[in-house]
Amino acid sequence: MIAQDLSGAVVAALGTVRDPELDESIVDLGFVTATTVADGRAEVRLRLPTYFCAPNFAYLMVADAYDAAMGVEGVDHVAVVLEEHFASDEINAGVAAGAGFVGSFPGEAVAELHDLRRNFQRKAHTACLERACRRLIKDGWTIEGLSLANLSDLPESPERDSLLRRRADIGLPVAEDSPVFVDDGGEPVPADQVPLRLKFARTVRVSMDGNAHFCRGLLTTRYPHAAADQRPRHPEQEASA
Repeated sequence: MIAQDLSGAVVAALGTVRDPELDESIVDLGFVTATTVADGRAEVRLRLPTYFCAPNFAYLMVADAYDAAMGVEGVDHVAVVLEEHFASDEINAGVAAGAGFVGSFPGEAVAELHDLRRNFQRKAHTACLERACRRLIKDGWTIEGLSLANLSDLPESPERDSLLRRRADIGLPVAEDSPVFVDDGGEPVPADQVPLRLKFARTVRVSMDGNAHFCRGLLTTRYPHAAADQRPRHPEQEASA
């Protein structure tokens, strides 16, 4: 693979890495400032909206970016550099060494981030479930009737694609005959509980969309030219923020 194609493949791989709190691609958010690839060695540079963004969130993004780039065929070495963050030295060194979060912050961190990641994945599923249900309601479904909807009832759409990805992330079934409205354990939600669950899901989704809008603004305040690197959000996300 020629260098230009390999660089494009690395960028595409980085597009699958998501801010764990916002559930948006770090490429779309404008967090990736540069990618260079030469002789199978990739360097990725990242930035965040503030100097004091939570180190656990920052670590997850740097580690995920490293894994994504290393997964590209033809890349045999990766360096991910988080710039202008109060814990960038510890995070960059820890990810490069494969030390884990605890090993990156010896004497400070007491646990790895598996549970935190899982919680964010569940929140992302909840937000995507609400968007998918809104799509069904627009198509004529009643709120209570959502308990009868299967994945096959969702039309091809960004909402459907996102929901399927989030379900897969937390181990929920993605077969066409699987119920749409399930809890985090995959159990179907009874019709009489759907309205309250849907209200809760809407709260989660609005919070995540609002935070994403806010973080985009913070990034462009800190880096005035960052807006040119950000990709437009889905119209429904923008309207709800």
